[in-house]
Amino acid sequence: MAGCEASLRRLSVDYIDLYQAHSFDLLTPMEETLRAFDDLVRQGKVRYLGCSNWPARHLMKALCVAEARGWERFVSLQAYYSLAGRDLEHELLPLCREEGLGVLPWSPLSGGFLTGKYRRGQDSPEGARRSGFDFPPIDEERGFDAVEALDALAEEKGASIPQLALAWLLAQPSVSSVIIGANKMAQLEDNLKAADIHLTAAELDRLSMTTQPPTLYPQWILDRQNSR
Repeated sequence: MAGCEASLRRLSVDYIDLYQAHSFDLLTPMEETLRAFDDLVRQGKVRYLGCSNWPARHLMKALCVAEARGWERFVSLQAYYSLAGRDLEHELLPLCREEGLGVLPWSPLSGGFLTGKYRRGQDSPEGARRSGFDFPPIDEERGFDAVEALDALAEEKGASIPQLALAWLLAQPSVSSVIIGANKMAQLEDNLKAADIHLTAAELDRLSMTTQPPTLYPQWILDRQNSR
C-alpha cells in the first residue's frame, strides 16, 4: 500500500493503469497480497492488476483465490519471451490463453542477442550488453539458428533482424504488446516499425522451427491420447 502511494506521488497521477507484482513472494501469504491489490482497486488508486515472472501453479492459484473471494483478478502476465527464449510456451502461455490474460514479454530480443550483433563463430561485439551481462540465458546454438533465419528473411522482406524478431513475437497468441529496451533513438525507431510487418503463416513457421522447444510431459502424452 505504501509502495503504491509513493508511486502515485512520484508519477503525479491519481491512479495507476496497471499495477504488477514483479515477482512471486515466498514469504507473504498470497491471500494477503491479493487482498491488498483488491483494496487498491476499490480505492480507485489502481485500475488493473498484473503479475510478472510467476510460475503457472501460483498464477492459477491466484486466479482461483480471487474468484472465490470476489476480489479483482490478474489481467496480464509480464514474462520473458522471445524467439530465442520460449519456455513460456510449455505452461504459462496456454494458461494465459485459456484464462484470458494478456501477455507482455520483457527482453523480446533476448538481451540484444536477436539484433544481429552476435554471430556464430565470431567474438561478441565490444561494448554490447551481453558481452558484460549475459542475460537472459539462452541456448546459443539454437539462438544462432534463429538469427540466421531472421537474417535471410530480413533480406527478402527489406526489414531488419530486430523488426522481424519483434514481429514474430507480436504474432504469437495472447501476446498483447512487447516491452522493448532500446537505448538509442535509432533503435527505437527501428523497433517500432515491427508493428507494420506482416508475417505469413509460412514465414512464422520458418522462424519458429529454428527454436521449437521440445514437448514436455504430460503434454506429449495428452497430444498422443487426443490425436485419435
